[in-house]
Amino acid sequence: MIEVNKEMISKERVDEWFAKWESLNTNIFAAHDSRDGSAAELMQQGIELFETFIVEGSQTEGAFDINEEYEIMPINGMERIHFIKARPGQYACYRQLDELFKETKKRCARLRLK
Repeated sequence: MIEVNKEMISKERVDEWFAKWESLNTNIFAAHDSRDGSAAELMQQGIELFETFIVEGSQTEGAFDINEEYEIMPINGMERIHFIKARPGQYACYRQLDELFKETKKRCARLRLK
């Protein structure tokens, strides 16, 4: 298991990361609401933001590896990422990614206390 890097999950860093997601989240929701097909591209940005944060918040130097186990990752996180990547344009995948962001933020708070 790749352990968390506590320096990288400070409240300030997590809040900054989550603010980026909130901005993107608004755009993804609007894209789904308008049904113009732009949601998939925005979801790719959201997936990249999530994966980048997982790597930066972990004690690893490589890129995100779907076959690794990250301490910072929420329960069933890898299975959920597989689901999201398979169909990024679906609304259900958007909701799942939003939940992963929220759960990861909570997990970071618990890991800071550890």
